[in-house]
Amino acid sequence: MKDPLRALGLRTMGSVVNTSLPEDADLRDEGVGSELVEIGLVSVWAELWARDGLARRDRSLVTLGILIALGAEDELGSHVRIGLNNGLAEDEISEVLYHAAGYAGFPRAMAARKAARKALDQARERGER
Repeated sequence: MKDPLRALGLRTMGSVVNTSLPEDADLRDEGVGSELVEIGLVSVWAELWARDGLARRDRSLVTLGILIALGAEDELGSHVRIGLNNGLAEDEISEVLYHAAGYAGFPRAMAARKAARKALDQARERGER
């Protein structure tokens, strides 16, 4: 029996990340926390990103701000590219960095700037930007 939330999570994640995943894709790997991405399919991609309350572009802005505040630079890089896929412009990403500096602190914003620049460079190299 197919799990409809998992299927919704796969579709949502695929469209936001700009990739296509088959419904039977197994995103588990070997080692500690092997099911974390599978759990995220339902809890993050199906139950949060697929909601109607905010546009995906707006969710990207919110997510970037949260990741900056948390100091989660690895995730931030991924979400910079997701933000571009969701219609954010580079100057809007810059504005999130500036705004976060006032609330999350200058060191967090500087670390996020480094991660954002790396992600933007990678997007340019791939022809995504």
